[in-house]
Amino acid sequence: MKKIFLFFAVIFLIVTTTLIKNSTKKLENQIFTTKENISVLKDKYELVLLDYNYLTSPKKLLDYQFQYFEKELTNIDINDIKELIVKNDKILIQNFNQLNNE
Repeated sequence: MKKIFLFFAVIFLIVTTTLIKNSTKKLENQIFTTKENISVLKDKYELVLLDYNYLTSPKKLLDYQFQYFEKELTNIDINDIKELIVKNDKILIQNFNQLNNE
């Protein structure tokens, strides 16, 4: 009777150990995948932030204007911008509305 009880106890421990190992392996794989995704996203974020800071600084934009476009660029008023709308093969021109997001 002791041998049968000992046998089932050993089998039970082996099965539970196997299940625990499998579940921890799956968790480790998920953690690794998540960390890799986070590191890729951090790299992309840093590049985008660098690009944004470098290209959108007013000084850089003015430098690019003078360097590449010289006198080709001019300032315009936002109210002077028109919107082209094509409806039923007709082109309509209306004032551009910033709040209108169609």
